[in-house]
Amino acid sequence: MKTFDYTIKDALGLHARPAGMLVQVAKAYESEITITKGEKTISCAKLIMIMSMGVKCGDTVTITINGADEDAAEKGMKEFFEANL
Repeated sequence: MKTFDYTIKDALGLHARPAGMLVQVAKAYESEITITKGEKTISCAKLIMIMSMGVKCGDTVTITINGADEDAAEKGMKEFFEANL
């Protein structure tokens, strides 16, 4: 299992466009990928649930990756967050 924390830098937070892109990136991997903010943990494959988290600029989220391709998934997810959020 791999985990990393990321502080959202996008002024609009995790809104519809990047949330949709996040789902696409997460589904490209075999590993189960989740996002956690506070006490809420959601699968990165569920767009509506991600948007319901209300992640805003300055919030820190934890990404957890568990599965066969977790090394590649961790690298890909870090790159996605740094480029888009």
